[in-house]
Amino acid sequence: MAYQSINPFTNQVEKTFENTTDEELEQTLTTAHQLYLDWRKYNDLEERKRQILKLAQILRERRVEYATVMSKEMGKLISEAEGEVDLCASFCDYYVAHADEFMQPKIIATTSGRAKVLKQSLGILVAVEPWNFPFYQIARVFIPNFIVGNPMILKDASNCPASAQAFADAVKEAGAPAGSLTNLFLSYDQVNKAIADKRVAGVCLTGSERGGATVAKEAGANLKKSTLELGGNDAFIILDDADWDLVEKVAPAARLYNAGQVCTSSKRFIVLEKDYDRFLKMMKDAFSKVKMGDPLDPLTTLAPLSSKKAKEKLQKQVDTAVENGAKVYYGNKPVDMEGQFFMPTILTDITPDNPIFDTEMFGPVASVYKVSSEEEAIELANNSSYGLGNTIFSNDSEHAERVAAKIETGMSWINAGWASLPELPFGGVKNSGYGRELSSYGIDEFTNKHLIYEARQ
Repeated sequence: MAYQSINPFTNQVEKTFENTTDEELEQTLTTAHQLYLDWRKYNDLEERKRQILKLAQILRERRVEYATVMSKEMGKLISEAEGEVDLCASFCDYYVAHADEFMQPKIIATTSGRAKVLKQSLGILVAVEPWNFPFYQIARVFIPNFIVGNPMILKDASNCPASAQAFADAVKEAGAPAGSLTNLFLSYDQVNKAIADKRVAGVCLTGSERGGATVAKEAGANLKKSTLELGGNDAFIILDDADWDLVEKVAPAARLYNAGQVCTSSKRFIVLEKDYDRFLKMMKDAFSKVKMGDPLDPLTTLAPLSSKKAKEKLQKQVDTAVENGAKVYYGNKPVDMEGQFFMPTILTDITPDNPIFDTEMFGPVASVYKVSSEEEAIELANNSSYGLGNTIFSNDSEHAERVAAKIETGMSWINAGWASLPELPFGGVKNSGYGRELSSYGIDEFTNKHLIYEARQ
């Protein structure tokens, strides 16, 4: 596996990184394990909090620099990349502010004696992370686990090595001790070797179903805790009492943000029959107005896809959909520009027997479905092997919540596109994975809930 930073706008190789040797992996495991033992012995929570606050300062001071690295490496719009850096800094603020509360022992009510549960670190974690949010994906697993006292080994996607190394270098610059976060350019065999190592306590992965199944199998075989976030095919349901001004403002961006390369972006738009034509015209109008170009140019509104491979995969998916009866309402034409651009596309008439019906399309392609009732909308939303996120538009909050409760998903947003905030738990069900990141739920995933009990004499 070659770790290369290839600019998807220019198609030029920016930098190539040498693969990690087995000896380097072993040294990292040794260093990280000793750090875990030191943290368990001395419980330097206050020092870790200071280091995370310093990391927030570094991220904010160098946000343009870090954003530029991400934009050049995976094509993200510079404004979106700067927002990503800001979000990571907010994670730092949040976990430092709540660290004492989250790590506080919990008193257990019992008449038989005295009992409490301590939250303690487990050990080294292996993080396998994707390319679509090069800083955010690392930050949302690293920061809470650093607070807990779990050192982390990072295996990032092979096409965003510069971003991964930049984040790891920022952590080091913030004063975190060696072993806190080590970015390694690992092969998949080395990932399995690390998971199997007795010094490793768990593994967290964001990626494909195939990658998640492989990692979960290895973790299970070695009795290691794992959390997985494996993508989604999120529904965007427009109820009869929706605010259409708001729908028109949110729906296009819910699909096109980050060039559609978001696990929780809306991909299946479910619209009542009476609003179907209106919605299609609105989306076509918005999609036709995007400006493709250099992601570093503030005037660009749609960036290229992350790689040639990603573009080819998406085109093959659209072709498969059409071959099996889907209709192209808009788009699906070649883009005469250098770079991995994909024309925003709207597909209709996708039937349940179409192979794309239950497939995640990672790019600016919207699938629009027509339903005759709210009940049919709910049934269609649930007819998916995925269950990550879901969006519902309604002017009646209680109505929207009732519908949300019927959707088989890990997260539902009402009258808004997807969002990620430090205080909100993130994760899904079904083939979208298991476990939660962010909020207090995220800090609990890799802690030992250690019961201390003294029986009444």
